[in-house]
Amino acid sequence: MNVMTRPSSKVGRAMKHDRREQMIAEQLQRRDIVDPAVLAAFNAVPREAFVDQEMVEYAYEDGPLSIGYGQTISQPYVVAMTAQALRLRGGERVLEIGAGSGYAAAILSRIAGEVHTIERIPELADAARFRLAELGFDNVFVHCADGTLGWPPAAPYEAIAVAAGAPRPPPTLLHQLTIAAASCCRTATSRCSASSGSHARASRSSSRRTLAMSVSFRSWERKAGR
Repeated sequence: MNVMTRPSSKVGRAMKHDRREQMIAEQLQRRDIVDPAVLAAFNAVPREAFVDQEMVEYAYEDGPLSIGYGQTISQPYVVAMTAQALRLRGGERVLEIGAGSGYAAAILSRIAGEVHTIERIPELADAARFRLAELGFDNVFVHCADGTLGWPPAAPYEAIAVAAGAPRPPPTLLHQLTIAAASCCRTATSRCSASSGSHARASRSSSRRTLAMSVSFRSWERKAGR
C-alpha cells in the first residue's frame, strides 16, 4: 500500500462532518471519553485526511486502519483514551512516540501548545510532516528518530504519549518529563499507564483503575531525593 503524501482535494466532499460527529457520539462519548477539550479536538481534526485515499470511506470506523509499512492509524477510542489520560489543560509541550500518520499528534495539538512527535520509519515521518503542514497544524514537529530515546532537544515535556507497546514507560522518557507531568504508555498487554513525574527517580508503587476494553491506567510518583 502506498502511503498518502498529500491530502486529497476530494476529502472534504467524500467524508461529511456528520460522520465525525457520529464517531464522537457513538465511539467516544458512549464509552468513557468525557473531557470537553478532547472531544472538541476530535471534532476539529479530519481523520479522513490521515489515511490513504482508498481507505477514506473507512476513516471513521471503530478500529485501526493500515497506513503502510506494517503500521496503522489507531482506533479513534484508543487515541481519545490516551489524550484524556494526559489531562492536558492547554499550552503544554507534549512528546509523542510513534507518529504514524500524524493523526494522534494533530489531536493533541488542538489542546497542547506544542507537540513533538517521533517516527522511526523515514517514509512515514516524511508523509506525516508534509500532511500536517498542508493541513495547517503548525505547532506539530515531526522527528525521524529512535522513540525510546525521546527528543531531548525540546525537553522537558509536560506530557508524553507512547503509541508503541512497552512493559513500562522507559526511564529515558520519564527523565524528560517536567515536575508533576503526566505520561501515557500503552503496554504490551494493551494497557495504558498514566504517570506523574519529575526529573528524579521513579518509584513504581501505585494504584490502578480499570477502564473499558480491558485498558487500565497506572500512576507512578517521581519525587526528588527518593
